[in-house]
Amino acid sequence: MAGWAWAALLAGGLCEAGFTTALRHIDGGRNLWALAGFLIAVTASMGLLALAGRHIAMGTAYAVWAGIGAGATAIIGMAFYGEPISFVRALLLIGLIGCIAGLKALG
Repeated sequence: MAGWAWAALLAGGLCEAGFTTALRHIDGGRNLWALAGFLIAVTASMGLLALAGRHIAMGTAYAVWAGIGAGATAIIGMAFYGEPISFVRALLLIGLIGCIAGLKALG
């Protein structure tokens, strides 16, 4: 499989974390910078997922994309927004990352 497809999938997952983080700041559409960031990130994220899905099984691509986005969003929330950090939460994030790596390894 093309390595660039996995790189596109990683970038798309990180863009997902970008658009979910922007959602926090949109304020009902009143914050135009956050709204613009959301629209750019969601467009890039979906586009990169679609591109990667041409070379990676879509079920695998979607699971990896969602996992990267969810994991990165959780880490951003803990690092910048005071979301709770606990041993169990850290273990679950490690498990999520392990599952993503497993899907990549199975290709």
